[in-house]
Amino acid sequence: MRPETLEWVEKAEGDFQTAGREAAVAEAPNFSAVCFHAQQSAEKYLKALLVEHEVLFSQDSQLADARRAFASGKDRHRIDCRPLARLTPYGIDVRYPVGRPDANAAKEAMPDCATVRSLLRKLLGMLL
Repeated sequence: MRPETLEWVEKAEGDFQTAGREAAVAEAPNFSAVCFHAQQSAEKYLKALLVEHEVLFSQDSQLADARRAFASGKDRHRIDCRPLARLTPYGIDVRYPVGRPDANAAKEAMPDCATVRSLLRKLLGMLL
Protein backbone atom coordinates (compact mmCIF):
# COMPACT_ATOMS: atom_id res chain seq x y z
CA MET A 1 0.00 0.00 0.00
CA ARG A 2 1.25 3.46 -0.85
CA PRO A 3 2.20 5.66 2.14
CA GLU A 4 -0.24 8.34 0.96
CA THR A 5 -3.03 5.79 0.94
CA LEU A 6 -2.27 4.79 4.50
CA GLU A 7 -2.47 8.44 5.59
CA TRP A 8 -6.00 8.68 4.13
CA VAL A 9 -6.97 5.39 5.80
CA GLU A 10 -5.73 6.65 9.17
CA LYS A 11 -7.80 9.84 8.82
CA ALA A 12 -10.83 7.81 7.70
CA GLU A 13 -10.48 5.45 10.62
CA GLY A 14 -10.27 8.38 13.03
CA ASP A 15 -13.59 9.70 11.75
CA PHE A 16 -15.12 6.22 11.95
CA GLN A 17 -14.02 5.86 15.58
CA THR A 18 -15.27 9.35 16.46
CA ALA A 19 -18.68 8.67 14.92
CA GLY A 20 -18.91 5.37 16.78
CA ARG A 21 -18.00 6.90 20.12
CA GLU A 22 -20.55 9.68 19.75
CA ALA A 23 -23.22 7.21 18.61
CA ALA A 24 -22.66 5.24 21.81
CA VAL A 25 -23.20 8.22 24.12
CA ALA A 26 -26.27 7.59 26.24
CA GLU A 27 -26.90 11.12 27.47
CA ALA A 28 -27.29 13.95 24.94
CA PRO A 29 -25.60 12.38 21.89
CA ASN A 30 -24.67 14.76 19.10
CA PHE A 31 -26.46 13.21 16.11
CA SER A 32 -25.01 15.83 13.76
CA ALA A 33 -21.49 14.76 14.77
CA VAL A 34 -22.32 11.09 14.24
CA CYS A 35 -23.61 11.78 10.74
CA PHE A 36 -20.81 14.20 9.84
CA HIS A 37 -18.00 11.88 10.94
CA ALA A 38 -19.67 8.88 9.29
CA GLN A 39 -19.77 10.85 6.02
CA GLN A 40 -16.18 12.01 6.48
CA SER A 41 -14.98 8.47 7.10
CA ALA A 42 -16.67 7.16 3.96
CA GLU A 43 -15.29 10.06 1.91
CA LYS A 44 -11.75 9.55 3.18
CA TYR A 45 -11.86 5.79 2.62
CA LEU A 46 -13.01 6.41 -0.95
CA LYS A 47 -10.22 8.95 -1.42
CA ALA A 48 -7.73 6.41 -0.05
CA LEU A 49 -8.80 4.02 -2.79
CA LEU A 50 -8.46 6.79 -5.37
CA VAL A 51 -4.94 7.54 -4.12
CA GLU A 52 -4.04 3.86 -4.23
CA HIS A 53 -5.22 3.63 -7.85
CA GLU A 54 -3.59 6.97 -8.72
CA VAL A 55 -6.89 8.57 -9.71
CA LEU A 56 -6.63 12.35 -9.47
CA PHE A 57 -9.13 14.29 -7.38
CA SER A 58 -9.30 17.60 -5.58
CA GLN A 59 -8.50 17.31 -1.87
CA ASP A 60 -11.35 19.67 -1.08
CA SER A 61 -13.86 17.66 -3.11
CA GLN A 62 -16.90 16.24 -1.40
CA LEU A 63 -17.99 12.61 -1.29
CA ALA A 64 -20.10 12.99 -4.43
CA ASP A 65 -17.10 14.35 -6.35
CA ALA A 66 -14.87 11.55 -5.12
CA ARG A 67 -17.55 9.02 -6.07
CA ARG A 68 -17.65 10.46 -9.60
CA ALA A 69 -13.85 10.36 -9.84
CA PHE A 70 -13.92 6.71 -8.87
CA ALA A 71 -16.74 5.87 -11.29
CA SER A 72 -14.27 5.56 -14.15
CA GLY A 73 -11.99 3.17 -12.27
CA LYS A 74 -11.71 -0.59 -12.62
CA ASP A 75 -13.50 -1.31 -9.32
CA ARG A 76 -16.56 0.83 -10.04
CA HIS A 77 -18.81 -2.21 -10.46
CA ARG A 78 -17.91 -3.38 -6.95
CA ILE A 79 -19.14 -0.25 -5.16
CA ASP A 80 -22.75 0.00 -3.99
CA CYS A 81 -23.41 3.73 -4.29
CA ARG A 82 -26.57 3.75 -2.17
CA PRO A 83 -24.79 4.06 1.20
CA LEU A 84 -22.51 6.72 -0.30
CA ALA A 85 -25.50 8.64 -1.64
CA ARG A 86 -27.25 8.53 1.75
CA LEU A 87 -24.13 9.80 3.53
CA THR A 88 -23.33 12.57 1.03
CA PRO A 89 -25.61 15.30 2.48
CA TYR A 90 -24.02 14.92 5.92
CA GLY A 91 -20.78 16.44 4.69
CA ILE A 92 -22.30 19.89 4.51
CA ASP A 93 -25.90 19.99 5.73
CA VAL A 94 -25.19 19.05 9.34
CA ARG A 95 -22.76 21.92 9.81
CA TYR A 96 -25.57 24.46 9.63
CA PRO A 97 -28.69 25.04 11.74
CA VAL A 98 -31.04 23.79 9.02
CA GLY A 99 -29.46 20.33 8.90
CA ARG A 100 -30.25 18.63 12.18
CA PRO A 101 -30.22 14.86 11.96
CA ASP A 102 -32.17 12.92 14.54
CA ALA A 103 -31.50 9.58 16.22
CA ASN A 104 -32.87 7.68 13.23
CA ALA A 105 -30.49 9.46 10.84
CA ALA A 106 -27.56 8.64 13.09
CA LYS A 107 -28.68 4.99 13.38
CA GLU A 108 -28.75 4.78 9.57
CA ALA A 109 -25.48 6.65 9.04
CA MET A 110 -23.38 4.27 11.10
CA PRO A 111 -24.29 1.07 9.20
CA ASP A 112 -23.90 2.93 5.89
CA CYS A 113 -20.46 4.06 6.96
CA ALA A 114 -19.55 0.58 8.18
CA THR A 115 -20.64 -0.92 4.85
CA VAL A 116 -18.51 1.54 2.89
CA ARG A 117 -15.59 1.05 5.28
CA SER A 118 -15.70 -2.74 5.00
CA LEU A 119 -15.89 -2.74 1.22
CA LEU A 120 -13.14 -0.17 0.72
CA ARG A 121 -10.84 -1.84 3.24
CA LYS A 122 -11.37 -5.09 1.32
CA LEU A 123 -10.59 -3.37 -2.00
CA LEU A 124 -7.46 -1.92 -0.40
CA GLY A 125 -6.40 -5.40 0.74
CA MET A 126 -6.80 -4.55 4.43
CA LEU A 127 -8.20 -6.58 7.29
CA LEU A 128 -11.76 -5.78 8.29
